[in-house]
Amino acid sequence: MAEPLLADRVVLVSGGTQGVGGGIARAAVAEGATVVVTGRRPDVGEAFAASLGPAASFVACDVADVEQARGAVATTIERHGRIDGLVNAAGLTSRGTLLDTTPELFDQHVAVNLRGPFFLMQAAVADMVRRGAGGTVVNVLTMSSHGGQPYLAPYVASKAGLAGLTRNAAHAHRWDRVRVNGINIGWTQTEGEDAVQREFHDADDTWLEKANASQPMGRLGQVDDMAALAVLLLSDRSGVVTGSVIDWDQHVVGGSD
Repeated sequence: MAEPLLADRVVLVSGGTQGVGGGIARAAVAEGATVVVTGRRPDVGEAFAASLGPAASFVACDVADVEQARGAVATTIERHGRIDGLVNAAGLTSRGTLLDTTPELFDQHVAVNLRGPFFLMQAAVADMVRRGAGGTVVNVLTMSSHGGQPYLAPYVASKAGLAGLTRNAAHAHRWDRVRVNGINIGWTQTEGEDAVQREFHDADDTWLEKANASQPMGRLGQVDDMAALAVLLLSDRSGVVTGSVIDWDQHVVGGSD
């Protein structure tokens, strides 16, 4: 039997208690990793970590707070002696256009989607460099970073910034053997997406059926499929790949009918 892809790896997953982050945490544990997940709700986070078994634990963290973000990395290192992989999956997707986005909403998106990941990466990569052991970072981005919908202006701005940061950090630390990659996820079926559709788009109980029918492959993207790619990028199986931002979607950027 082949060795699990993440055997003896310590991985921190921000926003790892539900949705895409939760799926990545679950897949990482299944591939042998020791996983620390973060979230803002201790009741949800503790229960989710417990459901993953003894290889998982939870640390309360609002990534918009820089000290909490740094603290999540510090706690991971205190518990396990090191950090081998970081996944930035926490994200804010509340709506706003260029014309109606307030400074407060814009700052919220930057704090969660860009500033938080920046300082999580700073702390994690510092440990990797200090130990001279290398490591991996996977940033969860969005297809909307290519341009996106008019009602996602602050979200697009922050995630496009994270895509640039992904490439910058990958270039800066390639000689440290720290690999940094990103995944531009398309429309994905999650608990959070259900809530977003109902809150912002007046969706009813039939929205998912209609959404699936509207897609080329007959369904929205699935968390488990995306998580498998994240685990691959965290693992040695992805070889020397760094600085890549991979489009994970069924729609082709630049294609037209």
